[in-house]
Amino acid sequence: MTAPLLEISGIEAGYGNGPSILEDAGLTVENEKIHCIIGPNGAGKSTLLKSICGMLKIRKGEVVFKGKRLNGMRPDQIIALGIAFVPQERALFPKMTVRENLRMGGYRMRDKNELERRVGEVMERFPILGEREKQHAGNLSGGQQQTLAMARTLISKPEIVMLDEPSLGLAPKIVSEMFSIVKMMAEGGITVLLVEQNARIGLQYADRGAVLDLGRTIFEGPAAEILEDPRIKRLYLGGGKAERKPL
Repeated sequence: MTAPLLEISGIEAGYGNGPSILEDAGLTVENEKIHCIIGPNGAGKSTLLKSICGMLKIRKGEVVFKGKRLNGMRPDQIIALGIAFVPQERALFPKMTVRENLRMGGYRMRDKNELERRVGEVMERFPILGEREKQHAGNLSGGQQQTLAMARTLISKPEIVMLDEPSLGLAPKIVSEMFSIVKMMAEGGITVLLVEQNARIGLQYADRGAVLDLGRTIFEGPAAEILEDPRIKRLYLGGGKAERKPL
């Protein structure tokens, strides 16, 4: 059996000196698959992504990428290993142009000619960015900003791209375009791990899914199984009201 690309086990984490948001979170991420994490607000979904990429200190448990333990590593060190992260707020530089923002995706690169080649390659792949390369990122529409944030991760040629709520605040048509980009990433050999408020559409595009609730992973498996599970439908997919208890 092939070893997972990324394995998270027994994670406990929180913010500052506050209580733990994650209490026993775990996840197995397979290579070149789309993984979608769903769950109610406050379940710890975003906290899990921030723990993986080093933005939050892990209090207990392990994050292992390709056999290497990530606990205690800085975000820039984790990025250098091949894990990119697009937060909810997209983290663009609003006063910088589209091209300048794309260059920032390769800020660690020493070969500037190669950097410019990759920027050009990304703008060819996303024509809207090429059309607006001299426009300030802060003046783009919400969908264009999300496209730029996702495209910027490709500059560093990551093995995993983590997306926190990529559809947040976007019109339905734009949401479909965002998930087309997610699918394109996976088809290009990139593993995608995303947290998605629109659980149904997230799972429809995903190969595997996980349900996070009250800081714990309560279900993990093929996305199609999660979509068809009656109790998960009732509790997390808008299929009716019910008291949340461990599955």
